[in-house]
Amino acid sequence: MKRRDFLRAAAPGSQEAPLSEAPAVQTRPRVAWRLASSFPNSLDTIYGAAETLARRVEALTEGRFRIRSYPAGELIPPLEVLSAVQNGTVQAGHSASYYFQGKNPALVFDCTIPFGLSARQLNAWFYYGEGLALTRELFADFNVINFPGGNTGAQMGGWFRREIGSLQDLRGLKMRIPGLGGEVMNRLDVTVQVIPGGEIYLALERGAIDATEWVGPYDDEKLGFQEIAKHYYYPGWWEPGPGLSFYVNRDAWDALPSAYQEAFRTAAAEANEHMLALYDARNGPALRRLVAGGVQLHPFPEEVMTAARRITEEVLEEFASDPAYRKVYAACKAWRDDAYRWFGTAELAYGDYVFGTGNR
Repeated sequence: MKRRDFLRAAAPGSQEAPLSEAPAVQTRPRVAWRLASSFPNSLDTIYGAAETLARRVEALTEGRFRIRSYPAGELIPPLEVLSAVQNGTVQAGHSASYYFQGKNPALVFDCTIPFGLSARQLNAWFYYGEGLALTRELFADFNVINFPGGNTGAQMGGWFRREIGSLQDLRGLKMRIPGLGGEVMNRLDVTVQVIPGGEIYLALERGAIDATEWVGPYDDEKLGFQEIAKHYYYPGWWEPGPGLSFYVNRDAWDALPSAYQEAFRTAAAEANEHMLALYDARNGPALRRLVAGGVQLHPFPEEVMTAARRITEEVLEEFASDPAYRKVYAACKAWRDDAYRWFGTAELAYGDYVFGTGNR
């Protein structure tokens, strides 16, 4: 090829490039998916991740791949999202995998464990460690492929009708709390219930539960817990960095053109990052409003934290008799040890100095 012909073919305004690309665009199929969320649309940050995903997928595929998201209960009950994706009732879902630990206890590692990884540490494990590969082995049993789909950051310890001054004060309480945190609370003589987010307020108002945890100030304020319970505890040791996930039916995924798969991956990663940033932006002002409105902040007593951590280690070891669980647990524990060593150096020193009690 002569030099002038090469330059003409490569030039952005040349006739050759549009002609060669046009047929490819026209032959891309139109795809319509349904996504079921475990979260109500009133909680715009956590539910919003599904909307972010859908919006970006549509934009990246020039409108040819569209995903319609449905809030909890509108299409699928919130605690049945994984099953709905597995059997193909919907092509995709958005949920917290510890809701489904009854199907496989190792699924908690796709979300969070008590005294586990922070949001940053979890993302690092998923994207640059073994986390994503190991959890995908678990989800393969359900004909599902999973993608990181958001994180709330470290959560609050929940709302209590009365003060918790000791382990004794926990005994006999009825509390909404899912995941392994619920198992630990159960062993601290708390009566544990798992209730979807949209149903918690009514249960608290009617006295069906004495305490509840959800996420943090922004969501909790929207749900109105401060109207019923005035004692707000921290930290949520059971959810130090809970990751949400997008679930995709494997058959539906395999049927997608590779360009659409890449669009989904890109959109999921964006939704994952944006949820955490949005919670970080909104929780501070919400906490200020709650405290101004009369909410009382309390740290959990030291003996509660100590007992909870001891029981957590016991529970984690008990499940390790299962080979699949043990494989993921061992990898997560090794990653956690290294992460704690690093974060316990510069991050902890900085945080202790600038986030101290004098700034609250």
